[in-house]
Amino acid sequence: MFKKAASFLAAAGLALATAFTSMPVQAAGTYTSELTGEPISTSIQNQRPIAVMIDNDKRAYPHYGLADADIVYEFVNSTLNSRVTRLMAVYKDWTNETRIGNIRSTRPTNIMTAAELNAVLVHDGGPFYNNAYFSSTGIAHLSGSFARIHNGKAREFTEYVTKGQVASRLASAGISSSYTETVGNHFNFAPYGTEVNLLQAYGSAVPVAKVTLPYAHTNSQLVYNGTTNSYDYWEFGAPCVDGLTKTAVSFKNVIIQDVDLSQLDRNGYLVMNCVGSGIAYYITDGLMVPVTWVKSSYTDKTRYYDAAGKEIQVNCGKTYVTYCPSDTWSQIVVQ
Repeated sequence: MFKKAASFLAAAGLALATAFTSMPVQAAGTYTSELTGEPISTSIQNQRPIAVMIDNDKRAYPHYGLADADIVYEFVNSTLNSRVTRLMAVYKDWTNETRIGNIRSTRPTNIMTAAELNAVLVHDGGPFYNNAYFSSTGIAHLSGSFARIHNGKAREFTEYVTKGQVASRLASAGISSSYTETVGNHFNFAPYGTEVNLLQAYGSAVPVAKVTLPYAHTNSQLVYNGTTNSYDYWEFGAPCVDGLTKTAVSFKNVIIQDVDLSQLDRNGYLVMNCVGSGIAYYITDGLMVPVTWVKSSYTDKTRYYDAAGKEIQVNCGKTYVTYCPSDTWSQIVVQ
């Protein structure tokens, strides 16, 4: 896979450069978030994030609290049902979230990814395959028994995380709400207030107005919004709008990784083989460049490198990440 990644970048002919705008003065009492690179209150600096499993079936729509997430991951959840995906929404400032979900079960891929963040994984159960990954990573997690909200839907679409539940559940379980290890920035962020211009930094950057992912169940798309200079998340043929705030779910950064999958049984349970290396796309400000991704162990961060082997700088803001199965990578449509 390393060889595949190297040839991918070489073909792109990337040349290392940097282009920044001037830096603003950061407000007192803030620090730059390890999840977004943007200023947030120092009062939660040591608070670990939560990573919440959110159903991505149309019957579960709309999503609640998704627009507030700092990072959203979309992974194939099953090889059945047109390879239905599930979302994992990551929040640093989670104490004031009034409703997140609906929540569903987790998979090994999510455990390995949440472990990168030293996050608490919030979910409702999952297959026994998870047990080995929980043991290997030591990740903290809260499973099931969250609020049931009557919404006229089947029971599997009625469970939500409501305000105060995570804090009380952590306390009851004796799980620390503070970081248990030093994690640092999740991405290699450009300094706050600056912008990395991909066209100037990498001469081969190409304009991207829309990306359609090969997820037939949701028809997931990232559509460039010139007004906000971000990518709106679309699914089921329309912009994804938060059911609580009625705001668009949108991202400054989009990262699409080529990751192969292994089916674990005939029920469609699977694991994305996200430890190793491969090719990826980094998209921001209407431009895209190819990069490589590297993750050395279950708990190590995934890092992204240019053709020269230097870690790329990611613009500050919210980020969408998806692991696209290798056997459908060629079906990604970039416009």
